[in-house]
Amino acid sequence: MKRARMKRARMNRARMSRIRTSTGRSARARALAGVGLIALAFVACDRGPLAERAGRRQRTLGTGRLPADVQAAPDPPARFGVGRPATDSEVAAWDVDVGPDGKGLPAGSGTVAQGAAVFAAKCAACHGPAGEGQVGAPLAGSPPAPKLVGRDPREGFPFGQDPKLVKTVGNYWPYATTVFDYVRRTMPITAPGSLTNNEVYAVVAFLLAKNEVIEPTAVMNSSTLPAVRMPARDKFVADDRKGGAGFK
Repeated sequence: MKRARMKRARMNRARMSRIRTSTGRSARARALAGVGLIALAFVACDRGPLAERAGRRQRTLGTGRLPADVQAAPDPPARFGVGRPATDSEVAAWDVDVGPDGKGLPAGSGTVAQGAAVFAAKCAACHGPAGEGQVGAPLAGSPPAPKLVGRDPREGFPFGQDPKLVKTVGNYWPYATTVFDYVRRTMPITAPGSLTNNEVYAVVAFLLAKNEVIEPTAVMNSSTLPAVRMPARDKFVADDRKGGAGFK
């Protein structure tokens, strides 16, 4: 009886050993199979279209040659053939600037009285009846219309020390001729460039008279306007700085 029990015990231990060995081998096989699948996935990704394109780009950068299926962009043409040359009359319509010396002033003339009528009809809605500045809310997207009339401060030129001082035609503008240039090109704000030359001369005469620069009976034209000397004329000088270490 003892021998039989001992024999069965040895047989059970052997069977359990075989089971443990088989289980370990199965686990190792499953792990190796998982690793193999991951490796295959990486290989598949590495050989995909993106990887192939990156490889071609790398080869191109290395050799300076484009792949066979990639074409270089053509050189741009010397001319695109868009538009046409401007005519002399079209150029003349834009070439209307007037310099400080009055060069470029057109024919025409205007009086202070005529300017008062034009200003009331086409300028006062924004700048005020007497050029005192914005009336009501400004147009959408536009800054408030500035004050145009005012001589204070009459002594000195303290605008650099006090930025709150309001600059007007009478206390800051250096040349009467460039008042004409600005008004003709930019005013009124709703229809810039729409004033006739006579209307511009008249409006400038009105503004100069309101700022006590000319007499109420003066007439402005291409001869008289350059002769007007603005109160702030001597406050502006030519910039003759040469640059370099001492430049400020």
